[in-house]
Amino acid sequence: MADKPQSSALQKADTPEYVPDPGAAVVPANPVQNPGMPPERPRVTDLDPKWEKQAERRVAMFFMLSIVGSIAAVVFYVMFPIIPGNMPSVRLNNMLVGLGLTVALLGVGFGAVHWAKSLMHGHELVEERHTTRGDEETRQVAAETFTQANHESGFTRRSMIRNTLFGALLAAPIPAVVLLRDLAPSKDPVALLRQTMWEPGLRLTRDPSGVPIKASEVTIGSAFHVIPEGLPDLTYHKIEEKAKAAVLLMRLPAEDLNEDPEKAGWSYEGIVAYSKICTHVGCPVALYEQHTHHLLCPCHQSSFDVKEHCKVIFGPAARPLPQLPITVDEEGYLIAQSDFPEPIGPSFWEREL
Repeated sequence: MADKPQSSALQKADTPEYVPDPGAAVVPANPVQNPGMPPERPRVTDLDPKWEKQAERRVAMFFMLSIVGSIAAVVFYVMFPIIPGNMPSVRLNNMLVGLGLTVALLGVGFGAVHWAKSLMHGHELVEERHTTRGDEETRQVAAETFTQANHESGFTRRSMIRNTLFGALLAAPIPAVVLLRDLAPSKDPVALLRQTMWEPGLRLTRDPSGVPIKASEVTIGSAFHVIPEGLPDLTYHKIEEKAKAAVLLMRLPAEDLNEDPEKAGWSYEGIVAYSKICTHVGCPVALYEQHTHHLLCPCHQSSFDVKEHCKVIFGPAARPLPQLPITVDEEGYLIAQSDFPEPIGPSFWEREL
């Protein structure tokens, strides 16, 4: 077969007279030349020492303003405290503290920008980046660059700017320290975590209605979500108290319970009550398997055996669920014998158990 004729464009390209289309060239014939760095324009602060001194004072003024803002935030936080249940006090406290922090942060930012714009050298630099450690000569050049930068910025020479900057940076964390410290509980956290609402004689009631529970109402295989009597009527710290005192109530055949002799009196005719708060990370243990009498935490699948005082049979939980000792009163209602004998929920660093 005869070869196909080449295109006219390729035939023309073989001839010395052929000139390619400039728009199709890979390398342009007349590339744009690198204009280089523009010349540095001297600023008024570079030409007049008087303006330079004024600029230095303005930078120091911004840093001083930052110090005032940091101190003002703390003063406002103390003078206008948040009153529980009083929303106007919350709004006033947030507004004043926010204004103080805004002045503190903007003062540092404005001062640093004004320092760079008016007093530091304005020439542009190009630095070739590399991914390996430089040789000794390169490292020496880097050290000289830092020295030059220190000289051009005047960091060591301009003592007023340097000192006010240090003062602003030292004062800036003060509001955070005061505000975060005040988030700590006003009472001993160990006692708060060790104690719940349960006390001798307090009735077990349904969650969330607060209706007392009779022992006769708890049938074998049933499970009740329980809260202490009086919890729905609380007006302060209701959620916190419920998170500590929530209980799961179940009834098993009495012969299925393998009770510790020391805890034999903590149940009533097969009715047992255990903390609903998982001992792993505090999730609610709310899944009850009637046939195996196992409790399951849905967060991380820790399983507890109700027949064996809720000992851990699977999962990351490190200890059994605390048991609430219960009995009945004269009217047949289930009541608590005492508070939980051990801290509920996950372990914390102060606990001894």
